Amino acid sequence: MSAAAHWFSERLAATFIALRHRNYRLWFFGQLVSLVGTWMQSSAQGFLIYELTKSPAYLGYIGFLAGLPSWIFTLFAGVIADRLPRRNLLLVIQSFMMILAFILGGLTIAGIVQPWHILALAFLLGVANAFDAPTRLSFIREMVSREDLTNAIALNATMFTSAVVIGPAVGGLAYASLGPGWCFTLNGLSFLAVILALSLMKLHPFTPPEKKASIWKDLVEGVRYVKNHPVIRLLIINLGVIAMLGFGVITLLPAWSVEILGGDARTNGYLLSARGVGSLASALMVASLGRFAFRGKLWTIGSFTLPALTLLFALTRSLALALLIIVGIGWSFILLVNTTNAMVQSLARDELRGRVMGVYTLIFFGASPIGSLIVGWLAAGVGEPPTVILTAALLLAYAFFVFVRQPMMRTLE
Repeated sequence: MSAAAHWFSERLAATFIALRHRNYRLWFFGQLVSLVGTWMQSSAQGFLIYELTKSPAYLGYIGFLAGLPSWIFTLFAGVIADRLPRRNLLLVIQSFMMILAFILGGLTIAGIVQPWHILALAFLLGVANAFDAPTRLSFIREMVSREDLTNAIALNATMFTSAVVIGPAVGGLAYASLGPGWCFTLNGLSFLAVILALSLMKLHPFTPPEKKASIWKDLVEGVRYVKNHPVIRLLIINLGVIAMLGFGVITLLPAWSVEILGGDARTNGYLLSARGVGSLASALMVASLGRFAFRGKLWTIGSFTLPALTLLFALTRSLALALLIIVGIGWSFILLVNTTNAMVQSLARDELRGRVMGVYTLIFFGASPIGSLIVGWLAAGVGEPPTVILTAALLLAYAFFVFVRQPMMRTLE
């Protein structure tokens, strides 16, 4: 075997090393099927509400209501994730999400769906996600060894972004040929895959905390730990800024597909899938470099490429060029999120992991709906391109601020 072939073989093995754990393999493939359905629903839901209302403001409303529960429930959910068996929690949460998908599918197929139905169900799904995210993120440590944790986190993003590639494209085609109701119904069926995967896992018996304080005291302990840990605090603050400003272009894609690019539901699906292609490439890159100690430098690269490419996207009117640019946007965004997630989890204490990821999830999923609401309002007033240009300029300014005022970011491992 040549040196180049040997190097490639080693990198390939390193990229997927977490899959040697049986429980993680079950999780990976079960979640992949479920997430494809989730992205089918997400792309169809945004396009449906735009069709019903013809208002970009409603795209902001749906993003805001889907993320609002993160502010209300996520910290509490992190405490629950540290107190109860995480597999059991995930089984309940995934089953609830499945029921919501079937309700939306039924309303749509029956022809009685209204914008308020979509908004209400988006809020309820946001409640489920508020409990799901810290539980799911902290559950990874139960499925893999500590040395494979960074790789498993990166593969989780690979799984997520693979679904972003497949789900919106399939959803766009299904929307055009079968109607949005079947996108929601197929999503409901897809939850059976992850429910089965969780049921088949063989895990170590759950050991409850030895000393149980009140839920409030546990919650405060987790928040205080993040507040007093300078590096984790810095990472999570930076993530919040990126989440608030970086989701703007994604929020507006249904309107952008129609008003700027002159397309339809398939165009929306193609754009979301192109973003997923870039995200997948980024996740695989981070997975293959999981044991290398330069994640801070990778984060810095992403912090500049994301706003630069977002600005280019706002200026193009060619679908082909827009697809190419949004691949880069997906690559940059996932590079930022994955490196942040890996660095936070590597630094967090095991007994506080659920609560730390609760704070992480609160900021990540709590900041993005505020950004969605703002860009929806702005786009309704001044148009989609000026709105995206403004968010790109603010992101670029923040990248320069971090580079100059927070040089430690570049040294993190």
